[in-house]
Amino acid sequence: MNAPVRRLSLLVAFLFASLLVSTTLIQYVFAADLNARPDNRRTLLATYARERGEILVGQTPVAKSVATKDEFKFQRTYEDPTLWAHVTGFYSFYGAVGGLEQAENSLLSGSSDKLFYRRISDLFTGRRPQGATLETTLDAKVQKAASDALGDARGAAVAIDPKTGAILALVSHPSFDPNTLAGHDLGTVDKNYQALTKAEGSPLVDRAIGGDLYPPGSVFKVVTAAAALSSGDYTADSTLPGGAFLDLPQTTTNLPNHDNQPCSPSGEVTLKQALIVSCNPAFGEVGMKIGADTLREQAAKFGFGDAPTIPMRVTPSTVPAELNPPQLAQSAIGQYDVRVTPMQMAMVAAGIANKGVVMQPYLVQSVIGSDLSVIESTEPTELSEAVTPEVAATLTDMMVGVVDEGTGTKAQIPGMKVAGKTGTAEHGTGRRAHAWFISFAPADDPKIAVAVVVEDGGTAGSETGGGAVAAPIARKMMEARLSR
Repeated sequence: MNAPVRRLSLLVAFLFASLLVSTTLIQYVFAADLNARPDNRRTLLATYARERGEILVGQTPVAKSVATKDEFKFQRTYEDPTLWAHVTGFYSFYGAVGGLEQAENSLLSGSSDKLFYRRISDLFTGRRPQGATLETTLDAKVQKAASDALGDARGAAVAIDPKTGAILALVSHPSFDPNTLAGHDLGTVDKNYQALTKAEGSPLVDRAIGGDLYPPGSVFKVVTAAAALSSGDYTADSTLPGGAFLDLPQTTTNLPNHDNQPCSPSGEVTLKQALIVSCNPAFGEVGMKIGADTLREQAAKFGFGDAPTIPMRVTPSTVPAELNPPQLAQSAIGQYDVRVTPMQMAMVAAGIANKGVVMQPYLVQSVIGSDLSVIESTEPTELSEAVTPEVAATLTDMMVGVVDEGTGTKAQIPGMKVAGKTGTAEHGTGRRAHAWFISFAPADDPKIAVAVVVEDGGTAGSETGGGAVAAPIARKMMEARLSR
């Protein structure tokens, strides 16, 4: 063989070897990464060809797949979309985004390892592959009551069954219509998505569990009171300073009461009275006395610092790590850099309602296969003991006082004892304060615990903001659950 032919043969052999290597790499080494690429049209079309599981509230599917005649095979549709948008999220050609669609995508799509044997069964029986159905814990009446009561206001509302941790309502306003993001006209979907990302009020953000966290204001005084009672140094009858201002050390700035008036004519209040009238000087004093470590440890027992999954991830609520005395006094009344989600404050209310035990919150009750068999079911799980039953009973009595005779009278339900706490959280000079309310009912046998925040809804500097704006929303949620 002459030299030119030999060189050409080597070149051809090299090219064939390169082709073999590249094919092997593509088919075996890089296959998983290529299949997972968001721009892989074939993979995405394959996922659309399988009927996605439903998301149920009660027996009503609030998200389901409907057969189509186009290349996508199925269209994802959402019932009463703005009511459930942050619960469901949305599923489009660009993937699963937000809510249960994203958090439980593998179950809904049918690709989860939990469905492996079912896929094998489908292969042999010829049954059409299908994703699993999610049965949620949500109560449609409570969800609607919260959404209707919030109206056009920005904010969020969460309701929990305190004895199990089952989430009864998860509302965030403003909301959006996920149907506009689930269509098969990709240009329109992209246009709608871009509009929502730029929309005023950030409607895609789930304020109930994330986003820019809120200062809790005076609803955090329940945590401070829990720390004080648990320390053994305080009782509900302990006497505290109740003047118009608390003189803070290391600064010329004082901590004023919300209305710049004394909390009582005598200038002194008990711990119970301080919670009923939401006395800032009293709780600022308590915070400095018990210390930053005690306050942080008590908050942690309620779940602060954790990032629970419900199954969506909940952003951790925080109490600052380093606090000097003035900052500690501010933190004890839920200001300074204390930041929370409404979910976290609902967990605080639920923990007190459940005799001091905080349950793990959860949104999915059961996972149901295409043959209607239950693949898995959630069992209530204890997260922590935040306070003893005795401390929980004392806090409940104090919170009942808030609703019976204090700042939370608008949460009263005739013929029923309601426990609650108002809050009005300042969040910037010249800005209207956020209005808060946490509560549970019936106080003697709680079946629902609630947290509500209305952005810019309170009257800056006035504790009546939370009582006037947020408490009626909480009352309607509790009534919706208890009127059955």
